[in-house]
Amino acid sequence: MQLYSALLQIPGIDAPELTFGEQVNQLWGDTGFMRWPLAFCLGLGIVVIILKFISLTVKAVKTRGILKEVDELLTQQRIGEALELTRETDAPAAKILNAGLERHDEGTDRVMKAIENQGLIEMSKLESWLVVLATLTNIAPLLGFLGTVIGMILAFQSIEAAGEVEATLVAGGIKVALLTTAAGLMIAIPVSIGHNYFVAKIDGMVIDMEESAQKMVDTLHAIETGRSA
Repeated sequence: MQLYSALLQIPGIDAPELTFGEQVNQLWGDTGFMRWPLAFCLGLGIVVIILKFISLTVKAVKTRGILKEVDELLTQQRIGEALELTRETDAPAAKILNAGLERHDEGTDRVMKAIENQGLIEMSKLESWLVVLATLTNIAPLLGFLGTVIGMILAFQSIEAAGEVEATLVAGGIKVALLTTAAGLMIAIPVSIGHNYFVAKIDGMVIDMEESAQKMVDTLHAIETGRSA
């Protein structure tokens, strides 16, 4: 605020006469018809980010809890209780471990195959809607650039109609061009950050599930070896 006050004291720089709400309304009107697809991208991105954040947070908490409990049960070779626990939980990790535990009597090869198949299914579920964020990251700047081209076309049309170059004639078109480009980039940047955050979070969950699944396979192999001996 002190820097802003100091800038206002520089000759030629005046305080804005419009309130924040009025400035937003003015920018909304000056963006042209491209404001509608850009606003749709912004709204869709916000909704997907919020829902995906809540979903992954809940699944991450459940995953940590179920992995800890199953590891303790398998350490004590209580396979039946571990199997029952994974059946009662809808966490991705529980479904993966349950697929392996249900085939614990068929050998470690069958267990590994079941874990891999179920892991692919759960991975696709975790990554659902990420394609929407990736698409918005690419589309929002393109819509902004499209608005830039349209704005420049309007500017040159104004020059052609007037037959001379005046700042007031081209200012409207250039303003639309700059506003749409800025809006597209402002939408794409946070959406891209959200997409990368979710990818990293999913990768962390997958690593935890793979470690727990490997521990389960090792435990089942040790039990099977002990029975054979």
